[in-house]
Amino acid sequence: EVQLQASGGGLVQAGGSLRLSCAASGFTFDDYAVGWVRQTPGKGRERVACISNDDERPLYADSVKGRFTISTDNDQNSVYLQMNSLKSEDTAVYFCVADRFACPRGAHFDYWGRGTKVTVSS
Repeated sequence: EVQLQASGGGLVQAGGSLRLSCAASGFTFDDYAVGWVRQTPGKGRERVACISNDDERPLYADSVKGRFTISTDNDQNSVYLQMNSLKSEDTAVYFCVADRFACPRGAHFDYWGRGTKVTVSS
């Protein structure tokens, strides 16, 4: 059974940094794409970042390029999202997500963990 458990959200000032972690179980990163999707009441769901063996490089939303970095630790079976230079518009609930093989289009992942809330104060 695929399980994803995100952590690391919290309150941070604009310009600050935060690192989200996701403990994954029930699958390996060899066969699955993993990523982060955020959701806000006004903007809906947005795929923030995704990484897989089937994609040449990690994929990022234009809104976070150059500020966010996704990474994986195969030994820990964990996924991370390093968020730097945070802005108020990054405020959202962040979900750790997974899907078979390659990163799906948009936020159409098959597997979702519980979200972790990130609040950026201006």
